[in-house]
Amino acid sequence: MKIDLNADLGENMSGERELLELVSSASIACGFHAGDASSMSASILAAREAGVAVGAHPSFNDRENFGRSEVAVTAEELFALVAYQVGAFDGVARSLGVQPNHVKPHGALYNMAARDRALADAVAHAILAVDPALIVFAPGGSALAQAANAIGLRTAREVFADRNYLANGALVPRTRPDALLHDAGEASARVLRMLRDGFVRTVDGGDFAIAADTICVHGDTPEALAFAQKLRAELSAGGIVVAAP
Repeated sequence: MKIDLNADLGENMSGERELLELVSSASIACGFHAGDASSMSASILAAREAGVAVGAHPSFNDRENFGRSEVAVTAEELFALVAYQVGAFDGVARSLGVQPNHVKPHGALYNMAARDRALADAVAHAILAVDPALIVFAPGGSALAQAANAIGLRTAREVFADRNYLANGALVPRTRPDALLHDAGEASARVLRMLRDGFVRTVDGGDFAIAADTICVHGDTPEALAFAQKLRAELSAGGIVVAAP
């Protein structure tokens, strides 16, 4: 079995270089929720040195709320917003001799595109316009995955090591106290069950069928490094190869 381990980076958090020694993909902030041109360049260069694939991590233009608050936006506005960020990231990466591998929307943009097909279509077409070879990281079966597949973009089904799930398979909102997992052992056991059995235990005690091509560890959580270390060790022990899609 092969799986990608990704982290959201370029968000001015500590421990980035340590995470790059453990992950196979890095989704790098494009300046709207965090970072800027300099931080993009620094993260891309660090990932290149570590042999880690890179992708754009576009967001709503909402630095005040770290891109995690939903924003009223039209499909046309969202197309421009995503194309602008993915295009900028693509230009910076290629200027440094690095070819971007994927796009993963950030925060509220990710969640809204996962459930709203019109917004998902705007995101997918913006990615296609920049580079049709880019892989879209999205929840399996989501509106975003469907929109990407409909226009010929490849997708990687993403699951989260550090987030709890609702009964319908959506992530528990960050406004709730049970949104995040804090124990690396528990998170690793949950991920291994997703990979081997195809199910995740939800907060109501039930099981939700799930499939994974890439596992996310959020780089801005205090436990990020511990989670990545434990996950990498458990995946290796289970004979699961960690590699970018």
